[in-house]
Amino acid sequence: MNAARKPRVSEVVFDSSVLIAILQREPFDPIVLDLLEDAVLSTVNLAEVISKQVEIGAFSAPAAERLFASLKRIEPLSAVQGRICGALRGPTRNAGLSLGDRCCLALAIELGAEVYTAERMWAQVDVACKVHLIR
Repeated sequence: MNAARKPRVSEVVFDSSVLIAILQREPFDPIVLDLLEDAVLSTVNLAEVISKQVEIGAFSAPAAERLFASLKRIEPLSAVQGRICGALRGPTRNAGLSLGDRCCLALAIELGAEVYTAERMWAQVDVACKVHLIR
């Protein structure tokens, strides 16, 4: 994907690892910043971002809130996503995907959206949405 051009999308789903990479100033594909206004985040992944930042002693409520506000929206976990997440346990078990990972994938599947993550093990799973690695 050419980082100079923003792809034509209506919305994408970001995994918590994407927002953590931004907040921690870790390396990532610059396309991520171009996609922020089209990005949807699960409330489960919102909790993961805050939890990880608190865990490493780097939580800044103002910085996190600015980042969250730049997203298209934050979506609560629906019953449909819960069912998809549960069904994804089998196909993702060998890759070690967590409940939060599967909730993120379930949101992307329900929306018919592509998902962005920094987690390389996601490339090993065969799910009903396209997965993009940010590094």
